[in-house]
Amino acid sequence: MHSRRRAGGAALSLLVAGLVAAVAAPAAAAVPDGAVRAAVPDAAALTEAVTGKLLAIATPARVPAASQTRVTVSRRAAGWAFGTAVALAPRETDAHPTGAVFVAHAEHGAWRVAFDGDVDFGALATASPLVTSREKVVLGSEPAPLYAGGDYRTGMALPFAVGQTWTLTGGPHGWGGGESPYSSVDLAGGDQVVRAARAGTAYTMCQGWIRVIHDRGYATDYYHLWNNISVNGASVAQGAFLGYTGTDVTCGGAASGRHVHFGLRQDGAYVPIAGHDIGKWVFANGAGAYQGGARHGSAWVGAGGALHNFGALGLNQGVVDANGGGTLTRRAGPGTGYAALGSLADGATATISCSANGTTHTGRYGTTALWDRLSDGSWVSDAYLWTGVNGPVNGWC
Repeated sequence: MHSRRRAGGAALSLLVAGLVAAVAAPAAAAVPDGAVRAAVPDAAALTEAVTGKLLAIATPARVPAASQTRVTVSRRAAGWAFGTAVALAPRETDAHPTGAVFVAHAEHGAWRVAFDGDVDFGALATASPLVTSREKVVLGSEPAPLYAGGDYRTGMALPFAVGQTWTLTGGPHGWGGGESPYSSVDLAGGDQVVRAARAGTAYTMCQGWIRVIHDRGYATDYYHLWNNISVNGASVAQGAFLGYTGTDVTCGGAASGRHVHFGLRQDGAYVPIAGHDIGKWVFANGAGAYQGGARHGSAWVGAGGALHNFGALGLNQGVVDANGGGTLTRRAGPGTGYAALGSLADGATATISCSANGTTHTGRYGTTALWDRLSDGSWVSDAYLWTGVNGPVNGWC
């Protein structure tokens, strides 16, 4: 069914404690956003420009004396630079690092800097000789509007092997812990091997932290890893090895018991994981951070429960939610007046060819007249399918 919920408020960038003292701001009149004035932009000017932009998106709530930022330039050519920037957090509960993949270009005696998710990041990445043609396929795309038209599809599996069952050790919570948005969950168990939730390009932000940038504006973060891969724009497939669950807090924060802290980003910001389907589970918030859980069909699993990785839900698929168990009747046409052709079990995956309006029905998330024609030619009411979209997922019949 198409989810009728909306994320509350605009997604905000993570506010992380423990950053260095702010860099002096350049004169605003002649220097573009994200750039620092310099007669000849050198390494020091680049670091200043990247650090200043990083501090602008990660305003600290408190500044421990030992805090710092790390700017790593992994590639450089005449007038161009590419790398990662990380603001470390104190090693305490409810604190996690923040960071970005950046591309920089020397323009008019200053560095123009763009972070992944920025509106101009795709254009700079496409123009840069430092970005490979493979990376440009992902990085060069323009960010899509957040949840465009109520679209919560991710095409992601859970960040472990398909077919395994792990424990949801922490329900939806913030990347830094208790703050909003609740973008992250904690997972542990199985073979403890953390894998990419979807294909993309991967970057090592710092020890224990990998970011994979995907299509459709999405990125996923994986923290507390042990023996994680060291990557600088490597192409990874869905299910690719990233590291092992652990308790690493090299970049700050705290970890009690080995797990992966898995975070969802879109357009350069952490976004609510609630309402999104990952591994054919739809996450939902609880009364507070680390509570909540996920639903597969009518089955609900709360924090501390077991999540089976059913794999990625295709962008033209839905999961049957019979709203209490049982089965969903398949019909010969878009309405209950048509002959019954069999049924689908609660939790089953259905592939949708197209949609049309028919008789009206009420499911878990609301009332709709939309019916979906399946790949076998039969029809089911969209009220009992979770697709992640308000409307047809594969056009009208």
